[in-house]
Amino acid sequence: MISLTRKTSILSYVVAVAALLGFFDASYLALKHFQGIAPTCTLLEGCEVVTTSSYAVVFGIPVALAGGFYYLAVLLLAVAFIDLPQRWKIDAAALMVSVGMLATVWFVYLQIFVIHAFCLYCLFSALTTTVLFALVVSIRRIVR
Repeated sequence: MISLTRKTSILSYVVAVAALLGFFDASYLALKHFQGIAPTCTLLEGCEVVTTSSYAVVFGIPVALAGGFYYLAVLLLAVAFIDLPQRWKIDAAALMVSVGMLATVWFVYLQIFVIHAFCLYCLFSALTTTVLFALVVSIRRIVR
C-alpha cells in the first residue's frame, strides 16, 4: 500500500469526477442508440451522422455502450484507489486509459477524415479520455 499526498488525492478525485462525466455521456449515447433516436446536437451538426454510421457499432455492440463500461471501470478503480491506495489499481487504470486514448484517436480520426461530421457528445468523450489520460499518467508518476 502507498500513502496519498494531498496532490495525488486531489488528482484521484478529479479522475473519479471525469470518469463519472464520461460515464453519463456514454450512457446517454447508448440509451439513444437502443431507443433508435439520434441525439440532438446543439452546437454542432452531425451527431446523427456519426451516431448512426457503421462505425458506431462494433461486433453488434454500440461503441457508446463499451465506452460506458470503460468509464465505469475507470471510476471504480479511481474510487478503490482513493479508498485503499495500491499501485496495481493506478497501473490498471493507466492501462485502461491508454487503450481508451488509442480508441479516442481512432474515433476522432473517423469523424474528421472518414465520416466528415462531428458529434458533440463524442468530442466531449474524447476530451474526457484525454483529461483522464493526463491525470492518470501524472498520478502514476507521483506514486512510482
